[in-house]
Parts: sequence; C-alpha cells; structure tokens
Amino acid sequence: QVHLVESGGGLVQAGGSLRLSCAASSRTFYVMGWFRQAPGKEREFVAGISRSGRTTDSADSVKDRFTISRDNAKNTMYLQMNSLKPEDTALYYCAAVARRSFSSDFLPGKDEYDNWGQGTQVTVSS
Repeated sequence: QVHLVESGGGLVQAGGSLRLSCAASSRTFYVMGWFRQAPGKEREFVAGISRSGRTTDSADSVKDRFTISRDNAKNTMYLQMNSLKPEDTALYYCAAVARRSFSSDFLPGKDEYDNWGQGTQVTVSS
C-alpha cells in the first residue's frame, strides 16, 4: 500500500497551463499514472509512467498537450498540462501499481492500477 497526495489543481482559462504533482509515501518505485473523472462520466486513463521514467503512455485526447514525468529522488510524479481545454475539466487522480512488481522500463495496462489518491480538481473556463 502506498499513500498518494495530489496537488496543483485549480481554475485556469482555456489555452492555459497547470502542473499537477503527486507525492508518494513509499520509497519503493512503483508504476504510476494519472486518471481523471468528469461529472457524470466514468474515470478515464490520462497518462502512465514506468518505474524508471523511461517509458510513458498517454490517452489520445491529451497527446501533444500533456506530459507525464517523475523524479524518483523526490518520490514525486508530475503532469504538465498545456493548451488546456474546457473538456479537460475533471477531478484528476494520481494512481500507482503496488500489488505487482514490473521491470523498470515496463508499463502495464490501465487495469493494473490499485492505489489511488484523493484527487485534485482542474477546471478550465472557456
């Protein structure tokens, strides 16, 4: 089990930028990722990053706009969000894969995530 705490959400105008952070309580390096859930919609995968940080993946809807990264020395993961759109408005969750261990450069599928933060709200105004 790993405790995850998100920060960095807020209100921004369309076209603006935000950077989300996720601090992990454990010094074990887990596969980590970001998900989001808009009102009335199911939670969806946004981006994931391997334990080493060398392998990443992101949803088509955010490719070329969002960048996921991590600093293992600080046990922290980031999501840089640029060119934000009103449809990016959602509660953004940090997630980790703690139940299983993977090689450092491997990125498993989105169904493997089993630890979740409380979420940070991102609101993009038009």
